[in-house]
Amino acid sequence: MISTRTETSLSERVGAVPPISAQPIKMLIDGAWRTDLVDTPALRQRRMAERQIAFRDVISADPASAFPAQAGRYHLYVSYACPWAHRAILYRRLKRLEDVVGMSVLHPKWGGPQGWRFGATEMSTPDLVEDRQYLYEVYQASKPDFTGRVTVPVLYDTQTKRIVNNESREIMRMLDGAFNHWGKGCQNFYPPNLRREIDAMNDVILKNVAEGVYRAGFAQSQERYDKAVAALFETLDHLEERVRAQPFLLGNRVTESDWHLFPVLVRFDLVYVPILRCNVRALAAYPALSAYMQRLYRLPGVAQTVKPDQILLHYDEPELPINPNIVPARPAIH
Repeated sequence: MISTRTETSLSERVGAVPPISAQPIKMLIDGAWRTDLVDTPALRQRRMAERQIAFRDVISADPASAFPAQAGRYHLYVSYACPWAHRAILYRRLKRLEDVVGMSVLHPKWGGPQGWRFGATEMSTPDLVEDRQYLYEVYQASKPDFTGRVTVPVLYDTQTKRIVNNESREIMRMLDGAFNHWGKGCQNFYPPNLRREIDAMNDVILKNVAEGVYRAGFAQSQERYDKAVAALFETLDHLEERVRAQPFLLGNRVTESDWHLFPVLVRFDLVYVPILRCNVRALAAYPALSAYMQRLYRLPGVAQTVKPDQILLHYDEPELPINPNIVPARPAIH
């Protein structure tokens, strides 16, 4: 998204701390949809505490579990524009679960008073499960007293009529392992022998790159902007050297870490450089990373998950908390 994790993709779910700005934010308070709230440390603390307990269940291959994997039972709510939801879309496609896990697509324009909305358009679908108009209604029905941001992706249980999970990393792993009985995608992206390396790589990518672009773009002080931009491009420099020496981040096989990085790279020159002021270097200045992105893009099914028009429309929002007083970094010119 950017969604409303401001409502933006600066994911509170994975530990990023978005800036507190004076702009009104949209969220649920005790189950009531509000559009006039100003973010405060107390409000942030409240929703962070809620996030630790709400919508954190797990779908398992164990038939005795509370949420056993079953074909046709679970449904994804996503947006092609959101990088966090893009990861869930990728896994559903790569694991060939299209006939196993349903999917409804929200419109990329999230900035209206109701936030994420469904609709029968060329860029979205109706809510194919509950026929609701807005995503916040799915949250309300799942937890009537919920306090927090309304974000994608969402993994929904059509049997109990409630959200199972809305953490992109956890959804990725459920799609990767719980549905192997049905899915035809043979590769496991989180193999036991590489888990330590994948977790370490994920931490770097998520903190400095996937969240780093939003830390830079939404920084409310020059110091925070400068720090975020420095960490972002130092990490990209390191990753450039890494994929110069090998086809993928952890060697010769694609892993979960690659699918954390890919949605950022396909958005980088399109929106992060011009809109979020991550303009020290364009991705085109990284030949190895550019070639690496193309290797992933050419894998079967991946290209169909990349929707540039929706991405551009999604970031064309006046609600983005971009501080006009921040001096953008000077582009590096050889």
